[in-house]
Amino acid sequence: MGTKDTLIKRFLSKPKDFTYQELKRLLGFFGYEELQGSGSRVVFVNKPSKHRIKLHKPHPGNILKHYQLAFIRRELTDKHLL
Repeated sequence: MGTKDTLIKRFLSKPKDFTYQELKRLLGFFGYEELQGSGSRVVFVNKPSKHRIKLHKPHPGNILKHYQLAFIRRELTDKHLL
């Protein structure tokens, strides 16, 4: 199993310690690029499909909240990426 498959499997297992760096890698596998907004806002954009995923970077820590993971999972599922 490659790193992409391992990371997807970890994401789908709904871990309580999924980091922002892991999210960036995961979305990068699907062709998303991170664009910085103001403050802690970021947008991940898939250039070919123009699909956007907007969220706030976690702070003060690096661990994503449960609702953020659920939102990202819905977005990726709706686009038939998961």
